[in-house]
Amino acid sequence: MIEYRKDNLGQLKTIGAQAPDGMQAFMAFSQTAFSGGALDEKTKELIAVAVAIGVKCSYCIDVHTAKAREAGATDKELAEASLVAAAIGAGAAMTHATHAFV
Repeated sequence: MIEYRKDNLGQLKTIGAQAPDGMQAFMAFSQTAFSGGALDEKTKELIAVAVAIGVKCSYCIDVHTAKAREAGATDKELAEASLVAAAIGAGAAMTHATHAFV
């Protein structure tokens, strides 16, 4: 089992060195997705936290929680985003449960 360690993120440089075009495209895409638009930075980061919780990415939870807090997110907002993630996960489980009765 691979252990979650923040220093593993340093390996992104290795990926970038081995696949520079792909990494550059990914970074540009990510930067564009999180830049200004119809949604403000805090809202985008709260969405990212909820998605990170849903996909169970400890790295993303760490990074985007910090960015959400930097953008002014409160504990209450983070808690509500977390509950939305949990509700979507539970909803997905329930709707998939319908396949057991087909």
